[in-house]
Amino acid sequence: MSDLYGARVVLRPAVPEDVPALAAIRATPEVRARWRGEDDLAGEVAADLEDPATHCLSVRHEDRIVGMIQWYAEDEPDYRHAGIDLFLDPSVHGRGLGTDAVRTLARHLVDDRGFHRLVIDPAADNAAAIRCYEKAGFRPVGVMRQYERGADGSWHDGLLMDLLASELVR
Repeated sequence: MSDLYGARVVLRPAVPEDVPALAAIRATPEVRARWRGEDDLAGEVAADLEDPATHCLSVRHEDRIVGMIQWYAEDEPDYRHAGIDLFLDPSVHGRGLGTDAVRTLARHLVDDRGFHRLVIDPAADNAAAIRCYEKAGFRPVGVMRQYERGADGSWHDGLLMDLLASELVR
């Protein structure tokens, strides 16, 4: 896979040399609260990069890594779709880079990979992420009750959002 160019970001296939920067971003309190992780975040990021079912791309802005976006495919023909996950360095939150990254990857998945439907599943209380995804064209489908266990052991709701190819905001 080659680099994908958005309006302000470049999505580049993540490589082992990206792990320290990605692990440092995952370690920030804001990202860790959503993505969690054990003590060895570098090991977890490295394992993500080695997972053949997940395609990890470093999000770059002004020649520095500012996050990671990943996608996976459901290839069963009757249910074929792709899913997206994203984290960004809190220092760049609120600047439209997340929307640009999501839109850039969505365009690739629709135009180059032929997916007709994409999904994303932010925490139901993550208003900033939900707004970001809506700007790219994702729509809420429904609340997935007690979807994810939090760091404190309690269950939290998730929001299933999807985007049909014709709804992608380009």
